[in-house]
Order: sequence, then C-alpha cells, then structure tokens
Amino acid sequence: MAKMIIDSGGRLGLPHPVVKELGQQTLELSSHSVQHLLLTTRRDDSELVMAGVLGEIGITDLLSFFNMFRKTGVLSFSLTGGSKELFFQQGEIVFATSNFPEEDLGEILCALGKLDRNMLQRLRSPGSVSAVIGKLLVEKGVVAPKDLWHATRHQAETIIYNLFALERGSYSFVARPLAEEQILRLSMSTQNLIMEGLRRVDERALFMRRIGSEDHIPVPSGKTVQGMPPAAERMMKLVGEDRLSVRELLRRSGSGEFDGLRLLFHLVEKGLVRMEDAPTVAMDGALGEMLNIFNSALVVMFRRVSAKKPGFGQEVRCFLRDLPQPFSFVFRDVALRDDGSIDGGRILANLAGLEEGDTQRLLAEALSELIYMECGIARRELAVAESGELIQRVQEVTRRVKSLIGRNG
Repeated sequence: MAKMIIDSGGRLGLPHPVVKELGQQTLELSSHSVQHLLLTTRRDDSELVMAGVLGEIGITDLLSFFNMFRKTGVLSFSLTGGSKELFFQQGEIVFATSNFPEEDLGEILCALGKLDRNMLQRLRSPGSVSAVIGKLLVEKGVVAPKDLWHATRHQAETIIYNLFALERGSYSFVARPLAEEQILRLSMSTQNLIMEGLRRVDERALFMRRIGSEDHIPVPSGKTVQGMPPAAERMMKLVGEDRLSVRELLRRSGSGEFDGLRLLFHLVEKGLVRMEDAPTVAMDGALGEMLNIFNSALVVMFRRVSAKKPGFGQEVRCFLRDLPQPFSFVFRDVALRDDGSIDGGRILANLAGLEEGDTQRLLAEALSELIYMECGIARRELAVAESGELIQRVQEVTRRVKSLIGRNG
C-alpha cells in the first residue's frame, strides 16, 4: 500500500489513482483512531456499514457475514488489476459486476463458444459496456436471449468464484435498497456460492499442479479412447488441430475457464494429452528490436520512479488494464515484470498473424501510450532535473523507433 504523510499544515496527498477515481467529491471524516483514518464520500442516502482490507478477514468471512445478517446493499472490492461489486438482497447475492477484462460479458460469451471473437472486436468501442454489447448481440440475432441469460449468470458466478483465490485488496459495504439499481436479478444462494468457491480453489490448485502453466502447450499423446463426452471430444479436436497454449485452448473450448481446466486435467490424467513447455518466442527482427528499445527505457523509468513512489508498478498495471482497443489487444495477458519491463514474448504472440507494417505501427503506438503515461508520473513524482533527463531519454527512444519503422516501411 502507498505510504502517505500528513504535513505540518494538516494536508494529506492522495495517490494519483485515488484522485482519479474520486474526482472532486467532498470527503467526510467518518472515524479515526491511532490505527486508522476513514474518509468517506456521500453520493446519496446510502450508508457505509463496513470497510477494511482483505487478510485476516477473507472472502468467505465477508459473504457469510452479510448472508447471516440478511443485509441488503453493495459490497465493493478494490483489487490488484481491477474492481468488483456484489449486490445483496436480504443476504443473498443477486448480481455481480467487474471491470476485469477476462470477466467481461463478451469474453464470457466467447469462452462459452456462443460468440466469435472477431464479431466481439467489431462490436467493441471505447467506453462500451457489457450490457450494451449483450443487447446489440441479441438485436442482431448473433446470440439467442436464453444464451445471453445463461452467459450473464455464468459471468456473475465467475466474478464471485475468482474472488476466493484473492488474498489482498480492500472492500467496503454500503447499505442501500436495490429497487433503483439497473441490474438483472439472478437467483443465487450465497451459501452454495461459498461452498462452490472454496471447492474450486482446491480443485484448481490440483489441476494446475498437473498442467503446469497456462502458457504450456497441450499436445496429443497418440493414445485414443472410445466414448468420451462431447466436451472432451471437442477439446481433443482443438488440441490436435493446432499448437495452442492452455490459455488459448480454454478460450476456444467453449467450456469456461474452470470447467475447461478440469477437462484438460482429466485428458492429461488419462494419458491422452501431454504438456510441453511454452516455446520461446524469438525476440529478433524489427519487432524484437523495437521491444528491446522500449523495454530498456521502461526499466530505467521504473527504477527511478519506484524509488520515490512504491506504488508505481500498480499504477502502471491499472493503466494497462484500462487501455481501449486496439491497445488492449496488444497488451492482452501481458505481465509487468518486477523490473518494470513487459513480456515481449506475449506481445509478439498477440500480434501474430497481422501484416508486418501494421504490426510495427500498432506496437509502436501501444508502447508509446505506455511510456508517455509513465513520463507523466515521472514529472509529478521526481525533481525537475531528474524527470527532464528521463523524458529526454524517452524522446530519444521514440526517435529511434520511428527511424526503425521508416527503414522497414
């Protein structure tokens, strides 16, 4: 967590992501002690009942508490990489929302095999939301209403189940009636969700011990067996048709992430599939040179800024998460390394199949967005001379990349 100091004038500087989220709202001092300071916003007549950090109190404890005391309101989570909201009606969860990319309704429809990814990309636009995309899909006849309802329920369950693997983050519960909320109320038992969530955490750990990594490649062993379920047959066909990573195989299988992992685990256990390490993506050619140039600047920027701002890495991760298309496509599943560089191999895999000229320009624009954002933080956090030196280095990087694209254009 970011450390802050109250200066001699009683002023408290908040981290940039907090300022960006709160905007110009008025803050009220709700409570304080020698251990805490609680500032709240008041948007309506709702009442903040509880707030804290995940740790000693976990997801199971929170859901059980609100279920036991039949609370009505919204439980919000601020987590590494995104945020979520669970809507309670008399202790039962009736809806859930998330801004994690993999929990988007469009992604869920693709994972369930109800929507082609190319169609999803055409429908998406900056600022689009799941509900609008769902409505468009039904109106165009691309997705049947019953499939959209099934996907919406599956989305809510996925949002909830993924919470059980988390150990860090903050939460708050606001008591308010849900009559005015624009949500599709789903009939879900909170106790059943708790039991299923805990079961999935244990089973997923078992699956991954056998599978290894979502970057690994499942390949057919040559062994066959008769009478497999249709879902297992579909997965075996995908494994045999192309060398897909586990992550991409799950996306194409139409089984959903957890059920897909379970299917793959059983195929490995039966000896029908064996796992191979992910191939090393060659970082050569123009794209490799471009990535190396940008990564060298990102590492220097990260080292300098992190020394003054420990939460810099988290701010960069949030930026990568919130990028609009087409940049979000470039950075899909891309991790920020501990030294501030990015996983070039994953980026090259995302760009595979595009025309070389288009790939270079798209990569340069996406990386420029990232590095200019970091320059903005450097200006804010560092002394003028130090930030000026960094920004001058970044400008040299962009000139080198433009020259590289010109030579290969």
